[in-house]
Amino acid sequence: MKRFALSIALAAFAFGLLIRSADAARWTSGMKEGKPEFKSMGPLAFGPEGVLFVADTKAAAITAIATGDAKPTADAKPFKVEAINQKIAALLGSSADQILINDMAVNPISRNAYLAVSRGRGADAVPALIRVKADGQPEVVSLDGVKFSRAELPDPPADAMVGQGNRQNNPRLESITDIGFLDGRLFVAGLANEEFASTLRAIPFPFRSVASGTSVEIYHGSHGRFETRAPVRTFTTFKIGKEDHLLAAYTCTPLVQFPVSELKPGAKIKGKTIAELGNRNRPLDMIVYEKGGKTYLLMANNSRGVMKITTEQIDKAESITEPVADKKGLPYETIAGWTGVDHLDRFDANHVLALRRVEGGSLILESLPLP
Repeated sequence: MKRFALSIALAAFAFGLLIRSADAARWTSGMKEGKPEFKSMGPLAFGPEGVLFVADTKAAAITAIATGDAKPTADAKPFKVEAINQKIAALLGSSADQILINDMAVNPISRNAYLAVSRGRGADAVPALIRVKADGQPEVVSLDGVKFSRAELPDPPADAMVGQGNRQNNPRLESITDIGFLDGRLFVAGLANEEFASTLRAIPFPFRSVASGTSVEIYHGSHGRFETRAPVRTFTTFKIGKEDHLLAAYTCTPLVQFPVSELKPGAKIKGKTIAELGNRNRPLDMIVYEKGGKTYLLMANNSRGVMKITTEQIDKAESITEPVADKKGLPYETIAGWTGVDHLDRFDANHVLALRRVEGGSLILESLPLP
């Protein structure tokens, strides 16, 4: 009986491996092997089976990379890496003041952290993909001979400086402002070359083609007007009732919900502004999590700290359609002690991984208990 039970167990294990192998093959269908080219590396997001999506804002494209980093880690240990920017600078043969960390994503399978890095500043900056494992030592992710596929946006804004004086900017650098994966689709926020420039896209994966995006309009209470050209800064997916939504945050800081079902190529939709979280502020990163039987949003900001936002009454939230002096809508609390957070992502069921700026410009990468 023991041999029979062992045989059954081995057969089940082998069957599980076959299923997983088939899933991995499905997600890498259509990928080619080689070295993907990048002009820049910006927003990051993980999909299934260790597939990492890397946005290249300068090229207005997204590359899906089969990292092969798919060994499960069930018992990830919290860690703290001091001066991570200095360690990366040493790794890349540069100095800490020449290193920019543009985004961070945690592989939900291995719990390894991936960082989109620029070595240098301005037009001559060189992109690099960095991985940080449990030992805290950063390493360059080799892109030689990887499996990858690429999706190019069909309608990006022009790659040119616009505006005057100190208000000049290059809209191409906001062609992709955030990305996220859900149920076989990569959601992409950014700007397009349309009159309604603010755009959301739902791109099926594996990549085949990229249709035009959905133009989005919002009412911005702090500005007292409707806006169509302000890009989403960060978003997360969230289910309201039985329907999937994107919860998107903009500069100054409206929180807006968009039903995923309305994100169709060429459509123009109006989001529902459900909160104004404070002006003179830029949201940086946002996640959703559960604790004590309740669901919260956790949002990092450049001037208003890290907000813990309740979602308990989100299905009953009234639409904001009139000017707001500063704050209105969903209540939140600011997490004391969580200062200088530039990026955050879920680490495990009980922790978040945060990239924090401390005195002197040094950066710390550390896991923190979910508040």
